[in-house]
Amino acid sequence: MPPTLQTSWQRTLATLAAVLACALLAGLAIGHPWPALAIAAIVLLATHLLRLRRIMHRLDARVRLPPPRPGGGVWAGVERLLHRARTEVRGRERRLVEMMRAYRAVATALPDALVVVDRNTQRVIWCNAAADTLLGLNYPRDKGASLAERLQPLPISHLLSAGRHAEPIVDAASPADPAIRISLRLIPYSDALWLLVARDVGKLMRLEQMRRDFVANVSHELRTPLTVVHGYLDMLDPSENEEWEPIINEMRLQSQRMTQLVEDLLALSRLEAQDALDDEDVPMAPMLSTLRREAGALSQGRHEVDVEDAARVDLRGSSRELHSAFSNLVANAVRYTPSGGRISVRFAPDGQGGVALSVADTGYGIPEMHLSRLTERFYRVSSSRTRETGGTGLGLAIVKHVLQLHQARLEIASEVGRGSTFTCRFGAERVVERTKDRDEESDEQQATPQGA
Repeated sequence: MPPTLQTSWQRTLATLAAVLACALLAGLAIGHPWPALAIAAIVLLATHLLRLRRIMHRLDARVRLPPPRPGGGVWAGVERLLHRARTEVRGRERRLVEMMRAYRAVATALPDALVVVDRNTQRVIWCNAAADTLLGLNYPRDKGASLAERLQPLPISHLLSAGRHAEPIVDAASPADPAIRISLRLIPYSDALWLLVARDVGKLMRLEQMRRDFVANVSHELRTPLTVVHGYLDMLDPSENEEWEPIINEMRLQSQRMTQLVEDLLALSRLEAQDALDDEDVPMAPMLSTLRREAGALSQGRHEVDVEDAARVDLRGSSRELHSAFSNLVANAVRYTPSGGRISVRFAPDGQGGVALSVADTGYGIPEMHLSRLTERFYRVSSSRTRETGGTGLGLAIVKHVLQLHQARLEIASEVGRGSTFTCRFGAERVVERTKDRDEESDEQQATPQGA
């Protein structure tokens, strides 16, 4: 077993004492004890300095330290400690290098493009092989290149400036090949580095387009047989046979529901096929007045309906699509609020230059686990309750697509037993100053008593 450092010190001190004692005795023998003692001390000091110099030279030159020689001196102990520390460090470095090689091999094998970007300079640090195919970036050729310049005309500068709050780019043409459709996502994984992930979504987009075409075609084909069914049902007179009256009424109800479902599917397919809208000034005073009347008609006096216009501005967009979205929210609030509840529609500024239209109710409320999926097609929190209220499960999907076409977003807040609030937030670019005539018209409409 190699001696400990304390033992080495003890042996070294014993050796020093023995050498100095021998030198002193030799000096006494020749009659000059102090010079002999001084010479011995100098020799010992020089020996230790040489050992120290040799060790420091090896450490500074980063050469591999030889295995320590057997011995009990303090320098042998120091060499053993240094050799053990250096061996452990080299082992850790070797393991880290192996891990880095493994991680790089995994990143290289991924079909998604990965680009490591310096947060401050926004320049490329590293990218994998897939980045060459999807983005036209090559490592090490593009190391240090400006990411925004290399990936034009993609809006990379906007993505990088948004940072942690950047919205993913869902569908864009690849700078390397316009025929390739990619999605881009920025992941800030440290204070200094960002990771840009690009994925080929061409196949998904084609499948999505096939699904849209299928839904649109089926919906169109269903219109004709439904029209025939409606015609024959209208020809039937329940009074001729009292036993058939509930059956015929139920058939009419379900056929009307089927017709509404087809119309909603066609509306959703039309919205999904659009990339932009023909913008126009949408007067919000008449829009809010219409929503008030629709809520009153649906409620039939069972709810208290309140409509407030606190923004005093109009919107830029499609009047037809916005009415469809707002009307869906109001209809849902009426359907899912028990009698005696309250429904509030408020159009107000959001404090950031934009405006928000919110529809709040005192209905059943929605569990938090369902909130993120409410805008999915046919997603239902409670199937039985939806059937009772006559919903198709497409209303919120329509709302989401309408808002996306207006560069707006839908926010949902709900608490079980206390109600829900659906808020449509529009940016400042969608706000239009209301003229004086429209403002006076809004005051007159708000002063008119509601019919609900």
